[in-house]
Amino acid sequence: MNKSAAAETLRFDSISIDASEHLFGDATRPACDLKILLTYVSQAASDTLQKEINDFLLALSFGDEYIGMKPQEAIERYRDAYIHEYRHDLEPMLLKDEEGGNEREIGAWYNYNQSIHSRVLLNKGELLVYSNEWNDYTGGAHPMYFRSFLNLDLKEMRPLRLDDIFIGEYTEPLTDLLWEQLMKDQKADSREALLEEGYASTGELTPTQNFYLGKDKITFYYNVYELAPYYMGPIQISLPYSAVSHMLGSHTAIRDAQS
Repeated sequence: MNKSAAAETLRFDSISIDASEHLFGDATRPACDLKILLTYVSQAASDTLQKEINDFLLALSFGDEYIGMKPQEAIERYRDAYIHEYRHDLEPMLLKDEEGGNEREIGAWYNYNQSIHSRVLLNKGELLVYSNEWNDYTGGAHPMYFRSFLNLDLKEMRPLRLDDIFIGEYTEPLTDLLWEQLMKDQKADSREALLEEGYASTGELTPTQNFYLGKDKITFYYNVYELAPYYMGPIQISLPYSAVSHMLGSHTAIRDAQS
């Protein structure tokens, strides 16, 4: 059975972890909290195929250093590394604050929390679309949160990039379409009006590689600070395939997404 046919046999499962650890193991002191929901391939046409796909999912969720591990091992290793780093970084600082008599300043900023949530958005034909949401608070003014996507070509076993989806000199016309759609979404009558609201103040609006393919549209996802200030949150711009049909190539991913 080839990889294209095997894609239809994929089955998924998930592992969750909810861990908490106090500094110095003392329940009266600050703590870190970690919540993870990892979705992974639990069954495929072969063990090799299962491992290949899971390597991509683990890399997106935790980083390249987790490639080659089994999902259960990876999630436990990540938990242990997160807790170790928290204690290594903050325990010496806490001792100094306590020895210095700064008990009033020992509080919320010592309490860390992180959540990672991954899921499958689409699994059709030779296309697997996977999402990872990451939220992290390390005692600052506000938490940081990001979302990243993987559009995996299951036949060639590689992530799809915009050059795989679009043909020709697509960057400029695609940028224009993104601006036009953003104007529609925000009910703005000009680009200038969007600029005044804060769009494109922290980064240019250009086609991002952080995109995902859906049944009837392609969505470009800009995380906080990539396009606008933090208070405006992440920006999503979805373009119907019909609007970009003149720029689409012949890759089977679009066909599979719409089937």
